[in-house]
Amino acid sequence: MSDDAALQALSNALQEALRKVGAPPTFEPELSRPRDPAHGDWASNAALVLAKQLGEAPRGIAERVTEQLDASAAGVTSVEVAGPGFLNFRLADASIWPRVAMILARDRAWGRTVAAPARRVNVEFVSANPTGPLHVAHGRGAAIGDAVASLLEWSGEEVTREFYVNDAGRQIRLLAESVEARFDESRGRVSEIPEGGYHGAYVMDVARTIADEEGPAELEAMEPTARRALFEAKAVSMLRDGQAADLLEFGVEMDLFFSENSLYRSGAIDKLLARLDGLGLLYEEGGATWLRTSTYGDEKDRVLIKGDGSYTYFLPDLAYHLDKAERGFELTIDVWGADHQGHEKRMLAALEGLEHPDLLEVLIIQLVTVMQGGEEARMSKRAGNFVSLRELVDKTGSDVARYFFLMRRAEVHLNFDLDLALDTSEANPVYKVQYAHARVCSVFTKGAVAADEMEATVDGLDRLDGEAERDVALAVLRFPEVMETAARARAPHSVCAYLEDLAGLLNSWYHRGNLDPEERMLAEGAKREGRLKLARAVQITLRNGLAALGLSAPQTLTREGA
Repeated sequence: MSDDAALQALSNALQEALRKVGAPPTFEPELSRPRDPAHGDWASNAALVLAKQLGEAPRGIAERVTEQLDASAAGVTSVEVAGPGFLNFRLADASIWPRVAMILARDRAWGRTVAAPARRVNVEFVSANPTGPLHVAHGRGAAIGDAVASLLEWSGEEVTREFYVNDAGRQIRLLAESVEARFDESRGRVSEIPEGGYHGAYVMDVARTIADEEGPAELEAMEPTARRALFEAKAVSMLRDGQAADLLEFGVEMDLFFSENSLYRSGAIDKLLARLDGLGLLYEEGGATWLRTSTYGDEKDRVLIKGDGSYTYFLPDLAYHLDKAERGFELTIDVWGADHQGHEKRMLAALEGLEHPDLLEVLIIQLVTVMQGGEEARMSKRAGNFVSLRELVDKTGSDVARYFFLMRRAEVHLNFDLDLALDTSEANPVYKVQYAHARVCSVFTKGAVAADEMEATVDGLDRLDGEAERDVALAVLRFPEVMETAARARAPHSVCAYLEDLAGLLNSWYHRGNLDPEERMLAEGAKREGRLKLARAVQITLRNGLAALGLSAPQTLTREGA
């Protein structure tokens, strides 16, 4: 019996019992997991919801439901009334162990669900200006964007990971001028970085690389405008490639890098303006061209074209999202930094005006501060006045950096504790999870157990009767629900919390064998087969959960000091 089928059986039996005490036939009770496992495996507030309708105290309704409930059909061993009328259910072991055996059969598919029908979803994240190395805030966006995309894939959606390259506009001109200034400096001339330009040592590296490739004398002989254009094209290409390399090192592989410049070359901007004008959404005022976003919920209208004829950031960004719709995406999820928070409402309003009201969903990522010794960490200055993603990954490793970025809600500021990140003991949460996976693998190695050849049957599992084993079993069975909820809420941090809880339960179960040798997973006897199958279910769940977050599941790990 699948986990969904077991829950449906309980729901059906509860609905029938409620009908017998007077609930309408169409009433569907809600079932949820109690915060405290001691209160049962599932709970329902149905009696409280029906109290007013039935004109009876909810506790009295709940007590009558317990008398009418067919426990066998519901797959429960007990139902208790708690508090003002909550119903708490404890599942029968006979409904648990077949589902644990199913985990072994599903293996790498365990936790995956099928969307019907699958949607084409575009997840756009990082999207940094190609003007320098990625910093730690980009790293947080990369980890969360990639994990959200992965969770959607685990839910059966068809996902494209996309990076929007802002390779047009003032910041690109300033980059070219900054590189040119460093080139002049390398030739012995006094030259200053322009106001608002880029000062990191990497700018000198870019200038030297271009000089080595083109030849200093050849560069000096070029017409100034042509040389500036060459510096711009070369610098953008080098820095964009560097960002892509940093992402790959971080375990993030983009499906597409989309150039903002391509919108201008393709005529997409002009096409958008014509469409907006045709819909009556544009007007002229004060020499500027305005978009009527206030018609669709924005607090005021927005400028698309300034009085000097230049475009605001809003215009190409809107054209870009319209392009996504024309490419067939049914949903686009944008992962934006905190500085873009005010841009969301105008984008949603404009897209509604363009008849795409459900296209865009925005996930705002708050900033990151790297802390060490209780103070903000200072690393090298090659990137400029920030900590680069590559520096951090070089220090902590990709798995640790990704997990730390993922383990807190995206919408809260993150203090990245570098001291904890560098701790290789189980005090470090990612190592706690990975050690748990490695611990199970070591049990299989020590016992010469071919884990992937275990039979996916209830044999042996049905002999397990300890509370620790039952708690572990119920925890692994929650995995598909956790994954589905995390995907729906765009909340990879909840997967981290689940994996840490599961690792804790596994460790508690494992350490019982230190107190009583007969409780060890490899102890000979009637329970050995069942314990090993349950351990295999934990291993599969931890491995799949780590994989969904883009993390490795090592089979061996050495403790700090071991």
